[in-house]
Amino acid sequence: MNDSTTTPAVAAIPLSANPRVMVPLGLLALYVIWGSTYLGIHFALASYPPFLLAGVRFLCAGGLLFGYLRLRGVAPPSPRQWRNAAVTGILLLGLGNGLVCFAEERVSSGIAAVAVASMPLFAALFSGFYNDWPSRRESLGLAIGFAGVIVLNLGSSLSGSRLGALALLAAAAAWAFGSVWSKRQDMPSGPMNTAAQMLCGSAALLVMGFGGGERLPAHPTAHATLALAYLVVFGSLIGFSAFLYVLKHARPVLATSYAYVNPPVAVLFGLLLAGEHVGPFDLAGMAVILLGVAVITLARQKPPKLTSISPPSAAQGEAGRG
Repeated sequence: MNDSTTTPAVAAIPLSANPRVMVPLGLLALYVIWGSTYLGIHFALASYPPFLLAGVRFLCAGGLLFGYLRLRGVAPPSPRQWRNAAVTGILLLGLGNGLVCFAEERVSSGIAAVAVASMPLFAALFSGFYNDWPSRRESLGLAIGFAGVIVLNLGSSLSGSRLGALALLAAAAAWAFGSVWSKRQDMPSGPMNTAAQMLCGSAALLVMGFGGGERLPAHPTAHATLALAYLVVFGSLIGFSAFLYVLKHARPVLATSYAYVNPPVAVLFGLLLAGEHVGPFDLAGMAVILLGVAVITLARQKPPKLTSISPPSAAQGEAGRG
Protein backbone atom coordinates (compact mmCIF):
# COMPACT_ATOMS: atom_id res chain seq x y z
CA MET A 1 0.00 0.00 0.00
CA ASN A 2 3.67 1.23 -1.36
CA ASP A 3 8.43 4.86 -2.87
CA SER A 4 16.34 12.30 -5.59
CA THR A 5 18.98 13.75 -7.99
CA THR A 6 21.12 11.58 -5.90
CA THR A 7 18.57 9.51 -4.06
CA PRO A 8 19.37 10.57 -0.48
CA ALA A 9 19.45 14.22 -1.52
CA VAL A 10 15.94 14.08 -2.87
CA ALA A 11 14.73 12.04 0.08
CA ALA A 12 16.03 14.81 2.34
CA ILE A 13 13.62 17.48 1.12
CA PRO A 14 14.31 20.54 3.28
CA LEU A 15 11.60 21.35 5.80
CA SER A 16 11.88 25.01 4.75
CA ALA A 17 10.82 24.20 1.16
CA ASN A 18 7.59 25.96 0.18
CA PRO A 19 4.76 23.41 0.61
CA ARG A 20 2.77 25.15 -2.13
CA VAL A 21 5.48 24.03 -4.55
CA MET A 22 6.70 20.82 -2.93
CA VAL A 23 3.27 19.30 -2.20
CA PRO A 24 2.18 19.30 -5.89
CA LEU A 25 5.60 17.96 -6.91
CA GLY A 26 5.39 15.29 -4.24
CA LEU A 27 1.91 14.30 -5.40
CA LEU A 28 3.12 14.11 -9.02
CA ALA A 29 5.92 11.77 -7.93
CA LEU A 30 3.46 9.61 -6.00
CA TYR A 31 1.00 9.50 -8.89
CA VAL A 32 3.58 8.40 -11.50
CA ILE A 33 6.19 6.47 -9.50
CA TRP A 34 3.86 4.52 -7.25
CA GLY A 35 1.59 3.84 -10.21
CA SER A 36 4.54 2.16 -11.93
CA THR A 37 5.65 0.14 -8.90
CA TYR A 38 2.73 -2.27 -9.28
CA LEU A 39 4.23 -3.41 -12.57
CA GLY A 40 7.71 -3.38 -11.01
CA ILE A 41 6.47 -5.76 -8.31
CA HIS A 42 4.91 -7.95 -11.00
CA PHE A 43 8.25 -8.26 -12.81
CA ALA A 44 10.26 -8.81 -9.60
CA LEU A 45 7.92 -11.60 -8.46
CA ALA A 46 9.15 -13.67 -11.38
CA SER A 47 12.17 -14.55 -9.20
CA TYR A 48 11.56 -13.23 -5.69
CA PRO A 49 8.88 -14.44 -3.22
CA PRO A 50 6.49 -11.65 -2.10
CA PHE A 51 7.39 -10.91 1.53
CA LEU A 52 11.13 -11.37 1.02
CA LEU A 53 10.91 -9.17 -2.08
CA ALA A 54 9.41 -6.37 0.00
CA GLY A 55 11.76 -7.07 2.91
CA VAL A 56 14.91 -6.88 0.79
CA ARG A 57 13.58 -3.77 -0.95
CA PHE A 58 13.08 -1.79 2.25
CA LEU A 59 16.15 -3.21 3.97
CA CYS A 60 18.33 -1.91 1.11
CA ALA A 61 16.56 1.45 0.86
CA GLY A 62 16.36 1.99 4.63
CA GLY A 63 19.94 0.88 5.22
CA LEU A 64 21.31 3.20 2.53
CA LEU A 65 19.34 6.20 3.77
CA PHE A 66 20.07 5.54 7.45
CA GLY A 67 23.81 5.15 6.76
CA TYR A 68 23.88 8.33 4.67
CA LEU A 69 22.11 10.33 7.39
CA ARG A 70 24.36 9.06 10.17
CA LEU A 71 27.45 9.92 8.13
CA ARG A 72 26.09 13.45 7.86
CA GLY A 73 25.73 13.62 11.62
CA VAL A 74 21.95 13.25 11.87
CA ALA A 75 20.98 12.00 15.32
CA PRO A 76 19.35 8.54 15.52
CA PRO A 77 15.76 8.26 16.72
CA SER A 78 15.02 8.13 20.44
CA PRO A 79 13.68 4.84 21.89
CA ARG A 80 10.14 6.27 21.81
CA GLN A 81 10.58 7.33 18.17
CA TRP A 82 11.94 3.90 17.24
CA ARG A 83 8.83 2.37 18.81
CA ASN A 84 6.49 4.65 16.85
CA ALA A 85 8.49 4.11 13.64
CA ALA A 86 8.21 0.36 14.20
CA VAL A 87 4.43 0.52 14.54
CA THR A 88 4.07 2.74 11.48
CA GLY A 89 6.60 0.75 9.44
CA ILE A 90 4.81 -2.51 10.19
CA LEU A 91 1.44 -1.02 9.20
CA LEU A 92 2.54 0.86 6.09
CA LEU A 93 5.28 -1.42 4.78
CA GLY A 94 4.95 -4.77 6.52
CA LEU A 95 1.20 -5.10 5.96
CA GLY A 96 0.50 -2.37 3.40
CA ASN A 97 3.21 -3.22 0.88
CA GLY A 98 3.78 -6.84 1.87
CA LEU A 99 0.16 -7.82 1.29
CA VAL A 100 0.16 -6.05 -2.09
CA CYS A 101 3.15 -8.17 -3.15
CA PHE A 102 1.37 -11.26 -1.80
CA ALA A 103 -1.80 -10.41 -3.75
CA GLU A 104 0.06 -9.73 -7.00
CA GLU A 105 0.95 -13.42 -7.18
CA ARG A 106 -2.80 -13.95 -7.64
CA VAL A 107 -4.10 -10.86 -9.48
CA SER A 108 -2.73 -8.53 -12.15
CA SER A 109 -0.81 -5.37 -11.30
CA GLY A 110 -3.60 -3.15 -12.63
CA ILE A 111 -6.28 -4.90 -10.59
CA ALA A 112 -4.09 -4.62 -7.47
CA ALA A 113 -3.88 -0.86 -7.94
CA VAL A 114 -7.65 -0.65 -8.44
CA ALA A 115 -8.36 -2.47 -5.18
CA VAL A 116 -5.86 -0.39 -3.20
CA ALA A 117 -7.69 2.72 -4.45
CA SER A 118 -10.12 2.12 -1.57
CA MET A 119 -7.40 3.35 0.81
CA PRO A 120 -8.44 7.06 0.93
CA LEU A 121 -11.88 5.95 2.08
CA PHE A 122 -10.28 4.10 5.01
CA ALA A 123 -8.10 7.16 5.69
CA ALA A 124 -11.15 9.42 5.82
CA LEU A 125 -12.88 7.00 8.21
CA PHE A 126 -9.88 6.68 10.52
CA SER A 127 -9.35 10.48 10.50
CA GLY A 128 -12.93 10.81 11.69
CA PHE A 129 -12.00 8.81 14.78
CA TYR A 130 -9.80 11.82 15.66
CA ASN A 131 -12.63 14.30 14.90
CA ASP A 132 -11.05 15.26 11.59
CA TRP A 133 -13.81 14.40 9.13
CA PRO A 134 -13.38 15.31 5.42
CA SER A 135 -14.85 18.59 4.27
CA ARG A 136 -17.91 18.59 2.01
CA ARG A 137 -15.81 19.07 -1.11
CA GLU A 138 -13.37 16.36 -0.02
CA SER A 139 -16.32 14.03 0.63
CA LEU A 140 -17.62 14.76 -2.86
CA GLY A 141 -14.20 13.97 -4.32
CA LEU A 142 -14.05 10.73 -2.33
CA ALA A 143 -17.50 9.72 -3.60
CA ILE A 144 -16.56 10.49 -7.20
CA GLY A 145 -13.26 8.64 -6.88
CA PHE A 146 -14.92 5.60 -5.36
CA ALA A 147 -17.49 5.59 -8.16
CA GLY A 148 -14.61 5.64 -10.63
CA VAL A 149 -13.05 2.64 -8.91
CA ILE A 150 -16.34 0.78 -9.27
CA VAL A 151 -16.59 1.65 -12.97
CA LEU A 152 -12.96 0.65 -13.51
CA ASN A 153 -13.56 -2.65 -11.74
CA LEU A 154 -16.47 -3.47 -14.06
CA GLY A 155 -13.93 -4.15 -16.80
CA SER A 156 -12.01 -6.64 -14.67
CA SER A 157 -12.73 -8.84 -11.68
CA LEU A 158 -11.15 -9.89 -8.42
CA SER A 159 -13.50 -12.85 -8.16
CA GLY A 160 -10.77 -15.20 -9.42
CA SER A 161 -8.91 -14.83 -6.13
CA ARG A 162 -10.85 -14.05 -2.97
CA LEU A 163 -7.63 -14.37 -0.97
CA GLY A 164 -5.95 -11.80 -3.19
CA ALA A 165 -8.92 -9.44 -2.88
CA LEU A 166 -8.97 -9.72 0.93
CA ALA A 167 -5.21 -9.16 1.08
CA LEU A 168 -5.52 -5.97 -0.99
CA LEU A 169 -8.31 -4.56 1.17
CA ALA A 170 -6.35 -5.38 4.33
CA ALA A 171 -3.30 -3.68 2.81
CA ALA A 172 -5.32 -0.53 2.06
CA ALA A 173 -6.77 -0.43 5.57
CA ALA A 174 -3.38 -0.97 7.25
CA TRP A 175 -1.72 1.73 5.17
CA ALA A 176 -4.55 4.19 5.85
CA PHE A 177 -4.55 3.60 9.61
CA GLY A 178 -0.76 3.86 9.79
CA SER A 179 -0.83 7.14 7.87
CA VAL A 180 -3.48 8.70 10.14
CA TRP A 181 -2.04 7.32 13.41
CA SER A 182 1.54 8.41 12.68
CA LYS A 183 0.57 12.08 12.25
CA ARG A 184 -0.29 12.21 15.97
CA GLN A 185 2.84 10.52 17.30
CA ASP A 186 6.37 11.55 18.24
CA MET A 187 8.24 10.43 15.14
CA PRO A 188 11.86 10.88 13.97
CA SER A 189 12.31 14.16 12.13
CA GLY A 190 12.94 14.61 8.43
CA PRO A 191 14.29 11.77 6.30
CA MET A 192 15.38 9.85 9.41
CA ASN A 193 11.69 8.99 9.80
CA THR A 194 11.73 7.37 6.34
CA ALA A 195 14.85 5.36 7.14
CA ALA A 196 13.55 4.19 10.52
CA GLN A 197 10.18 3.09 9.12
CA MET A 198 11.86 1.21 6.27
CA LEU A 199 14.26 -0.61 8.59
CA CYS A 200 11.47 -1.58 11.00
CA GLY A 201 9.12 -2.55 8.18
CA SER A 202 11.80 -4.63 6.48
CA ALA A 203 12.46 -6.55 9.71
CA ALA A 204 8.77 -7.46 9.95
CA LEU A 205 8.66 -8.47 6.29
CA LEU A 206 11.74 -10.67 6.55
CA VAL A 207 10.28 -12.39 9.62
CA MET A 208 7.01 -13.00 7.75
CA GLY A 209 8.86 -14.22 4.68
CA PHE A 210 11.32 -16.62 6.29
CA GLY A 211 8.72 -17.65 8.86
CA GLY A 212 6.32 -18.53 6.05
CA GLY A 213 8.89 -20.74 4.33
CA GLU A 214 10.04 -18.28 1.64
CA ARG A 215 13.62 -18.41 0.42
CA LEU A 216 15.67 -16.00 -1.64
CA PRO A 217 16.37 -17.27 -5.18
CA ALA A 218 19.81 -18.69 -5.86
CA HIS A 219 19.80 -17.44 -9.46
CA PRO A 220 17.30 -14.59 -9.95
CA THR A 221 16.81 -13.31 -13.48
CA ALA A 222 18.42 -10.01 -14.45
CA HIS A 223 14.98 -8.68 -15.35
CA ALA A 224 13.60 -9.38 -11.86
CA THR A 225 16.68 -7.96 -10.16
CA LEU A 226 16.47 -4.74 -12.19
CA ALA A 227 12.82 -4.46 -11.18
CA LEU A 228 13.85 -4.87 -7.53
CA ALA A 229 16.48 -2.13 -7.94
CA TYR A 230 13.84 0.17 -9.42
CA LEU A 231 11.59 -0.49 -6.44
CA VAL A 232 14.44 0.31 -4.02
CA VAL A 233 15.49 3.60 -5.62
CA PHE A 234 12.28 5.02 -7.04
CA GLY A 235 9.49 3.22 -5.23
CA SER A 236 11.09 3.42 -1.77
CA LEU A 237 13.71 6.16 -1.45
CA ILE A 238 12.03 8.70 -3.70
CA GLY A 239 8.38 7.66 -3.53
CA PHE A 240 8.12 6.96 0.18
CA SER A 241 9.96 10.17 1.08
CA ALA A 242 7.60 12.16 -1.15
CA PHE A 243 4.62 10.51 0.56
CA LEU A 244 5.86 11.37 4.04
CA TYR A 245 6.48 14.99 3.01
CA VAL A 246 2.99 15.35 1.54
CA LEU A 247 1.48 13.61 4.57
CA LYS A 248 3.00 16.25 6.85
CA HIS A 249 2.00 19.31 4.82
CA ALA A 250 -1.44 18.25 3.53
CA ARG A 251 -4.63 16.76 4.91
CA PRO A 252 -4.69 12.92 4.91
CA VAL A 253 -7.42 12.83 2.28
CA LEU A 254 -5.16 14.73 -0.15
CA ALA A 255 -1.98 12.90 0.84
CA THR A 256 -3.68 9.57 0.08
CA SER A 257 -5.32 10.73 -3.17
CA TYR A 258 -2.51 9.00 -5.11
CA ALA A 259 -4.45 5.78 -4.57
CA TYR A 260 -7.05 7.05 -7.04
CA VAL A 261 -4.47 8.02 -9.68
CA ASN A 262 -2.32 4.91 -9.32
CA PRO A 263 -4.92 2.57 -10.92
CA PRO A 264 -5.06 4.34 -14.31
CA VAL A 265 -1.29 4.82 -14.24
CA ALA A 266 -0.78 1.14 -13.40
CA VAL A 267 -3.17 0.08 -16.15
CA LEU A 268 -1.37 2.35 -18.62
CA PHE A 269 2.03 0.88 -17.75
CA GLY A 270 0.55 -2.60 -18.01
CA LEU A 271 -0.79 -1.74 -21.45
CA LEU A 272 2.49 -0.33 -22.73
CA LEU A 273 4.95 -2.73 -21.10
CA ALA A 274 3.06 -5.93 -20.38
CA GLY A 275 0.50 -6.03 -23.19
CA GLU A 276 -2.51 -5.85 -20.86
CA HIS A 277 -5.91 -5.07 -22.38
CA VAL A 278 -7.70 -1.78 -21.72
CA GLY A 279 -11.45 -1.79 -22.35
CA PRO A 280 -14.15 0.92 -22.36
CA PHE A 281 -14.88 0.48 -18.65
CA ASP A 282 -11.19 0.97 -17.90
CA LEU A 283 -11.08 4.25 -19.83
CA ALA A 284 -14.34 5.51 -18.29
CA GLY A 285 -13.19 4.57 -14.79
CA MET A 286 -9.89 6.36 -15.23
CA ALA A 287 -11.67 9.56 -16.30
CA VAL A 288 -14.01 9.48 -13.29
CA ILE A 289 -11.14 8.73 -10.90
CA LEU A 290 -9.12 11.67 -12.16
CA LEU A 291 -12.16 13.92 -11.73
CA GLY A 292 -12.46 12.80 -8.12
CA VAL A 293 -8.77 13.54 -7.49
CA ALA A 294 -9.17 16.99 -9.02
CA VAL A 295 -12.05 17.75 -6.64
CA ILE A 296 -10.04 16.57 -3.62
CA THR A 297 -6.94 18.49 -4.71
CA LEU A 298 -8.84 21.75 -5.16
CA ALA A 299 -10.64 21.42 -1.82
CA ARG A 300 -9.68 24.11 0.67
CA GLN A 301 -7.04 22.81 3.07
CA LYS A 302 -7.00 23.68 6.75
CA PRO A 303 -3.87 25.54 7.93
CA PRO A 304 -1.44 23.20 9.70
CA LYS A 305 -1.53 23.30 13.50
CA LEU A 306 1.70 24.00 15.35
CA THR A 307 2.83 21.28 17.73
CA SER A 308 5.86 20.59 19.85
CA ILE A 309 5.84 16.93 18.81
CA SER A 310 7.85 16.04 15.72
CA PRO A 311 5.39 14.84 13.06
CA PRO A 312 5.97 11.70 11.01
CA SER A 313 7.83 13.03 7.99
CA ALA A 314 10.47 12.35 5.47
CA ALA A 315 10.44 15.86 5.50
CA GLN A 316 7.16 15.15 7.25
CA GLY A 317 6.01 9.98 4.45
CA GLU A 318 5.68 6.01 1.79
CA ALA A 319 6.71 2.19 -0.58
CA GLY A 320 4.46 1.11 -1.95
CA ARG A 321 2.37 0.65 -1.20
CA GLY A 322 3.14 -0.27 -4.37
